[in-house]
Amino acid sequence: MSDLLNQDIQNVNIEDSIKESYLDYSMSVIVGRALPDARDGLKPVHRRILYAMSKLNATAGAKHLKSARIVGDVIGKYHPHGDTAVYDALVRMAQDFSMRLELVDGQGNFGSIDGDSAAAMRYTEARMTKAAEEILRDIEKDTVDFIPNYDDTTTEPDILPSRLPNLLINGSNGIAVGMATNIPPHRSDEILDALIYLVDNKNATLDEIMQFIEGPDFPTGGIIYGKSGIREAYESGRGRIKIRAKTHIEKTKTKDIIVIDEIPYQVNKARLVEQIAELARDKVIEGISEVRDESDREGIRVVIELKREAMSEIVLNHLFKSTPMESTFGIILLAIYNKEPKIFNLLELLHLFLSHRKSIVIRRTIFDLEKAKARAHILEGLRIALENIDEIVALVRSSSDPKVAKNALMEKFNLSEIQAQAILDMRLQRLTGLERDKIENEYQELLKEIEYLSSILKSESMLNGIIKEELQESKNKFTSKRLTAIEEDYESIDMEDLIPNEPVVVTMSHRGYVKRVPVRTYEKQNRGGKGKISANTHDDDFIESFFVADTHDTIMFVTNKGQLYWLKVYRIPEASRTAIGKAVVNLINLAPDEKIMATITTKDFNEDKSIAFFTRNGIIKRTNLSEFKNIRSVGVRAINLDENDEVVTAKIITPSIQEILVVTYEGMCVRFGVSDAREIGRVARGVTAIKFKMPKDFVIGATVISSENEEILSVSEKGIGKRTEANEYRITKRGGKGVIAMKLTPKTGKLVGVVNVDENMDLMVLTSSGKMIRVDMHSIRKAGRATSGVIIVNVAEEKVVSIARCPKEEKEEEEIEEQNQDMGLLGE
Repeated sequence: MSDLLNQDIQNVNIEDSIKESYLDYSMSVIVGRALPDARDGLKPVHRRILYAMSKLNATAGAKHLKSARIVGDVIGKYHPHGDTAVYDALVRMAQDFSMRLELVDGQGNFGSIDGDSAAAMRYTEARMTKAAEEILRDIEKDTVDFIPNYDDTTTEPDILPSRLPNLLINGSNGIAVGMATNIPPHRSDEILDALIYLVDNKNATLDEIMQFIEGPDFPTGGIIYGKSGIREAYESGRGRIKIRAKTHIEKTKTKDIIVIDEIPYQVNKARLVEQIAELARDKVIEGISEVRDESDREGIRVVIELKREAMSEIVLNHLFKSTPMESTFGIILLAIYNKEPKIFNLLELLHLFLSHRKSIVIRRTIFDLEKAKARAHILEGLRIALENIDEIVALVRSSSDPKVAKNALMEKFNLSEIQAQAILDMRLQRLTGLERDKIENEYQELLKEIEYLSSILKSESMLNGIIKEELQESKNKFTSKRLTAIEEDYESIDMEDLIPNEPVVVTMSHRGYVKRVPVRTYEKQNRGGKGKISANTHDDDFIESFFVADTHDTIMFVTNKGQLYWLKVYRIPEASRTAIGKAVVNLINLAPDEKIMATITTKDFNEDKSIAFFTRNGIIKRTNLSEFKNIRSVGVRAINLDENDEVVTAKIITPSIQEILVVTYEGMCVRFGVSDAREIGRVARGVTAIKFKMPKDFVIGATVISSENEEILSVSEKGIGKRTEANEYRITKRGGKGVIAMKLTPKTGKLVGVVNVDENMDLMVLTSSGKMIRVDMHSIRKAGRATSGVIIVNVAEEKVVSIARCPKEEKEEEEIEEQNQDMGLLGE
């Protein structure tokens, strides 16, 4: 008892003790277990697994090793934790549905997307993949620091040299104490392209980088909806994205079948199928008759058969809302750097990786340089020996032991101890002429290598060049296609799924008022006429375009500023047949000085279609329609315009359209084949469509020709016009000065517009005072290409400023009856 009293007893506050212990535990979990390093993208357990495999020579070309052997080495030398945790980490690195670029090549049962566990470690085998070798490449060249392992019996790397930006390519997720990380995987090509760009453009903005990185790319595919969440995450380090399963509809004679082709990342497929079946059985989702999983080695195929009366779009929408077929991925770009956890933005992570690679290349170069210098030092000694071989042989023979010989060599020939030892170790065969040449050649090569390595350390540009070259090499090795599609804003897609796809009539007035009316509204009119379109407009307005479209179709608006906006048809307000409609500026974000020059509708964005843009200065640009499928209502630049140029019109080009006709203010035109204007990128400038004869000439319009039977209507400032067959405009080369489209005189004025003739439509002529004159196309005479035409509207002292096709006026029932009575009277 007295011995106990004599001991040093300290009073410790239990609250302080718990706080200190918990803080130590927290930091251990944060730094040593749950979070990845920002440079190599690995948690300690993954780093130790890969390093242990490299020490066991379990490389990509070697035999597979038992997983138990690998796990044993990891927990015995580097990772003082349970073998189950280590094996689970190894298994995940071998799963193609968990990793975008697998780091372990597994042989045996490594689990499945259905949630099946891997076989026990004694049954499976593993080795590194080529990607893992790239992460460990150059580790033997003193490129990274080594630290003592947990029991100080050996050392392990503090970080791996990694040529691949693994953190962004494979992503990471983990829950530490008070913080969590959730980094999505990405396509390697996009990340490496961004890094290559960043080497030369250190001050690049996020917008520039996002030209290369579209967004996350999950190994299970699916569709990401909403680019705003991606940008928010890249900008701030936090963001949320919606991922949906990729599906398609198969139709039979009696019913529809929904097929799931891809599912969201980290969703258990077996559990998903089970949940869908439960919801169908409990009548939570109506219309499903059977669910079955037909997945195989080729990929996922979950079949959902619907009842005869079920609408596939509505059922699919309910599936997205009630099952993990739609899931949210919360992005948190949190990682460890300098032993501290931090939330990074995308640019910071990319710069950190480049800084890491710079450090690796410098340390590797220093290692190679020192090694080359050491070898050159020995060769210098051997060269001295070969030049004085007789004296050296005599000196060695006269020495009593090797030590005496070494000292004598060092003293007489001013050699270092290493050089002297190398001479004593030299074999007699090195004295032959061939061996002497080899030593000299090796020495000269080493001098060149030393000079090259030294220049790398002195030159920032050479260093950057090596980093870029290695990044490009990695890209070539690990190139892959994008698996996850990225679509437009999530909310609009969600709304579309709730709206039936039905035909409607869309009308747009000259002043920009737009509306949609169900087709059935016109079917019920039954006026006895041709079913003509009608609508009330302002006094100085008229219906300029109308078309029948489905509610899920897309309308594209092209403006004079070269911007393209698009809108789903169902977003246009529904109105009565006689309503004015809603101003389009309330539906899309037009600038104050922006004017819509063309309206184009499409059901899809197939690659067999394109859009041709025509500018005032004679430029044409044709871009594939698929380039515009993912833009939002805020618009996108469709053509890069020169200063003082603007878009005058745009036309959709389908496979049936053969030629393009471009017309100028001075009455000239050029007709050329569609193929003469090849497809180019979305923001390109375009190519010359027509060269102007007159210095102040400009393009006033363009149209497309699908057959020789078509007619072109031309109208001049003084109201002179004509209908001319398309075949009279001979085909010339694009970029020429063209031929006469209309013979212009002081009586005709300049040319103001051209349209394709449609006798079911009227021509609307707008004058300089704002008057509108409607002309029946039947009343306009045909005339040759080089003629002036005839008066089609009497504008007196005014001028025609523009023309457009419009629907024929619908006459009310009373007017029709009056006309019938008049006809009866005339008959009498």
